[in-house]
Amino acid sequence: MRGSLSRGELAEPKKITVQAGLRPTRRLANAVMKQVFRVLTYVVVAVFAGIVLYIFVRALPVLRLSFITEPPRHGMLEGGVSTCIYGTVALLLLTSALAVPLGVAAAVYLNEFIGWGRRARLVRAAVNNLAGVPSIVFGLFGLGFFVVFLHIGASLLAASLTLAIVVLPIVIVSTEEALKAVPRDYRLGSAALGATRWQTISKVTLPQAVPGIITGTILSIGRVAGETAPILFTGAAFYLPHLPDHPRQQFMELSYHIFAMATQASDITKSMPVAFGTTFVLIALVFAFNLIGILYRAKLRRRKAW
Repeated sequence: MRGSLSRGELAEPKKITVQAGLRPTRRLANAVMKQVFRVLTYVVVAVFAGIVLYIFVRALPVLRLSFITEPPRHGMLEGGVSTCIYGTVALLLLTSALAVPLGVAAAVYLNEFIGWGRRARLVRAAVNNLAGVPSIVFGLFGLGFFVVFLHIGASLLAASLTLAIVVLPIVIVSTEEALKAVPRDYRLGSAALGATRWQTISKVTLPQAVPGIITGTILSIGRVAGETAPILFTGAAFYLPHLPDHPRQQFMELSYHIFAMATQASDITKSMPVAFGTTFVLIALVFAFNLIGILYRAKLRRRKAW
């Protein structure tokens, strides 16, 4: 029949693009800006790749398996950074365990209960101000409150509590944005079926917001791994011959180890390769944590797509 559509045309409808309805000048402007943004993206990736490559080349004299599996020896100029890796992983896990539940609870309260009233604006302003405070101020607060006032002492627990406050705004903001992205129809449908507000939050809203919560956790892990000033006052040790077996003990950490090797070593020619090697290990560790979170988030999104 003339004018009828074939099966292929029905299966693959023609794409209608926004560009077709634009003027030639606007289409040209859109194409130019697209290329500009693409170039800028490639520039950012190239700069990051160049930094990592430079660190890797400078770290080659010390990069070997023993550098990861052995503790530091002889003024930390020999051996490896196994105790620093252990302390960093413990710090990341404990800080995430403290900050993520509290941040998620605060975001749920802000988005699901108090909305956008005066009280909510005050709380959001406090969160934004908290995000802009320098980390060294948090370190002094942790020293005065957790270490001295609460008598926790300089330890892994005090450092984790301090860093939990540092990353709390990141978790709150990312979780609240994820909750806002959940369609309102989901909440209305749950209420229409007779569910309570808490049942709607726990069974409908939060499961849909899990990818956004994971994003906030990934960002907080990167922030925690790179902080030196807070742990300098609250628990990081210059050198420890053994691994901490309790949260109330001091610990070694990769970022503080980099600082020590770059500024306080007796022989700078021997310490700089160690500092670059520790830096490369820290980047690889953060990348591994981020990759795990990204893969898990992608798995959740694929499951929801079905």
